[in-house]
Amino acid sequence: MKNIIKLALPTFLLLSSSALYATNGDLMIGQGAKSRAMGGVGVAKSFGADSALANPALITSVRHSEVTGSLTFFMPDVEFGANDFDSRASGSDLSFIPEFAYARSVGDFALGIQASGVAGMGVDYDGLTGKANDNGAFDMQTELQLFKIAIPLAVEFYPNMSVGVAPVVEIGSLQMNYMTPSGASDNPQSNSSALGYEIGVAYDDGTYAIGAVYKSEIELSYSNNISQAVSDFGLASITSGDTLTQPSEYGVGISYRYHRNTLSADYRLIAWSDAKGYADFGWKDQDVFALGYEYKFEKASLRLGFNYSESPIVEQNGNTYDGAAKNFFNLAGFPGIVEQHYTAGFGYNFRKDLEFNGALIYAPQVKESYNISGMSGALGFPTPAEADVAHSQLGVTLAVSYKFL
Repeated sequence: MKNIIKLALPTFLLLSSSALYATNGDLMIGQGAKSRAMGGVGVAKSFGADSALANPALITSVRHSEVTGSLTFFMPDVEFGANDFDSRASGSDLSFIPEFAYARSVGDFALGIQASGVAGMGVDYDGLTGKANDNGAFDMQTELQLFKIAIPLAVEFYPNMSVGVAPVVEIGSLQMNYMTPSGASDNPQSNSSALGYEIGVAYDDGTYAIGAVYKSEIELSYSNNISQAVSDFGLASITSGDTLTQPSEYGVGISYRYHRNTLSADYRLIAWSDAKGYADFGWKDQDVFALGYEYKFEKASLRLGFNYSESPIVEQNGNTYDGAAKNFFNLAGFPGIVEQHYTAGFGYNFRKDLEFNGALIYAPQVKESYNISGMSGALGFPTPAEADVAHSQLGVTLAVSYKFL
């Protein structure tokens, strides 16, 4: 397992550089081109090998074996401004997110592996402080990247009924830098890995399908980043040190097929308020609703979707220094505030064993303004004061699948 982590980590960091791909908080709205094109559904709707990280029970839909490789081009647009400074755009505006999935069926059993970028967030305002284009972000640079390797095992234990479990290795990378009164910080990039699991059940009779999934929380620790930033900015109430726990998730879904049409809907609960690090900065639990539609032609597929989740970031009491500093960090460094996602995509079967799929994801701009008077006053800036952020997203996923018939 250690060798797998050592091999995966440099590849992941190379392909996922300049990360900011937050959607539901800091989590991607789906895995693979088909799921993303349908709004991120996947708890009851099977996408073959790509289902390992959505609901491992659904890999039993694979006949013989199949392999999928995909790459997402993610293009966020984030602007931040504080106090009397004008808003300026973050330089972190393009990420490359890799995914790989393989599954094989043996009788009533199916097994596989999926390796995928699943979450991330970051901004880059380096070089703005003290210049005419200063935006009050203290030259904030943040980069959080998360990658999962799942090894699912599923069994159809009763006609149309399946259960699956997937041990998971999550690999994370975090770096935070900014200006301090004594100059620029020099916090190193910190890597972490930990184990978790996912378990799911599904029923599919060919017309109706239902599913449920649970994903365990995974506790990661990034040395000399969060704790150093907390110390530099005097946030006495943050007690989790360098721990940043990816939250547990609960999901249910339903899908209905009629001739060439499929309509699917998912509900997920993301437990940010129980996750160390996120809870300290005031993040709340997130209800995620996803709706997807698919129409199959003879060799092609058309997909549409919608995903909605209210921002998990909650404004703190900005009249206190502690609350203002949390508001500043949430909006300047980790602005996971987008809420609506409109998605579309298509697929084409070149042959029975070879398929291409694409997805387009658009999240319209969301703006937030939080009170940071307590922090601004302590640093000698005029009060009252606000931090303002605007965030929108555009993403494209391209994938190729091969089935061994």
